[in-house]
Amino acid sequence: MAQRVLVTGGAGFIGSHLTNLLLERGYQVRVLDNLDPQVHGGDTSPRHLSREAELIVGDVRDRDTVARLLVGTHAVIHLAAAVGVGQSMYEIAAYTNTNDLGTAVLMEALLRHPVDRLVVASSMSIYGEGLARRADGTLVEPADRSVEQLRHGRWEPEDQDGAPLEAVPTPETKRPALNSIYALNKYVQERMGLITGRAYGIPTVALRFFNVFGPHQALSNPYTGVLAIFAARLLNQRPPLVFEDGRQRRDFVHVRDVAEACLLAMTTDVGVGEVFNVGSGTSRSIESVAHDLAAVMNATDLAPHVTGKYRTGDIRHCFADVGRSRSRLGFTPKVDFSDGLVELAEWLSTEIAIDQVEHATAELARRGLVA
Repeated sequence: MAQRVLVTGGAGFIGSHLTNLLLERGYQVRVLDNLDPQVHGGDTSPRHLSREAELIVGDVRDRDTVARLLVGTHAVIHLAAAVGVGQSMYEIAAYTNTNDLGTAVLMEALLRHPVDRLVVASSMSIYGEGLARRADGTLVEPADRSVEQLRHGRWEPEDQDGAPLEAVPTPETKRPALNSIYALNKYVQERMGLITGRAYGIPTVALRFFNVFGPHQALSNPYTGVLAIFAARLLNQRPPLVFEDGRQRRDFVHVRDVAEACLLAMTTDVGVGEVFNVGSGTSRSIESVAHDLAAVMNATDLAPHVTGKYRTGDIRHCFADVGRSRSRLGFTPKVDFSDGLVELAEWLSTEIAIDQVEHATAELARRGLVA
């Protein structure tokens, strides 16, 4: 009989791709998802989720539901979370309740119904600023950029003498620097899973996702991934909004590669009790990504609008060192960024998006979180 996997948040962007992959590989899949309207709109039966999956519409904070779904389950991949740095800075209780309490409820249920493997989704946001290098070659963990520095448009992280630092790939050994409530939530989820797994003998692996992109992103959620936000603007004939000077760098990894990483973490014989970066290992500037997306969407007349403003909780550079993931998990990113953009554009051509970016930005500004 096929093993059963419970995927929390399995009807979402990453979760639906993972669910479909697991089904292709012969697993039975239970999906627990609350179908949050901010993510799913009014869709109560996500069309991108395979009908072969057993979809349970419910809340990960519901003890009875979670306990019931763990019966007969061999593995859990915990993706369920409220996502978004900006929104987390003013919906603090809601984010903490969903992310921290939801994970705690799952952990307590696992004490009564243990599984053979637990995979917990974490985030690159826990790193804060990525690793950097001084002019003399010394590697450093940059301090947070000060408000005074940002107000003067000095965007690059600096050393103690005020000299700019060079961004380098960030390994799992970099210490957390939690700059937002969302980052704090993801770190709590990660550690809660690893601590519980170690204490109760549940083999657990945590994955730190970088900027995930691909089909089925939530286009009308203004707090989702940056490529989805840019796409929503372009679909509505509006230029992408880019903060700071647009030269901040991120690591964009295709959702199918992320799904493969989850499967590897669920089946690996090594790496239990460890955390792994899931990224492409390549950095790109936010402004260049906006131009690239506009090009594949035939919207080159909509040049990105670089605002020169900054948001509380944002960091300058962070991109993955995937050496440990390659050597320990056998993870190799396969989807080329350009190919992934073309695929995304093809999917976007059939989609309708409600552009709520300006409303979300105005809300952040009203609360003093954009300057």
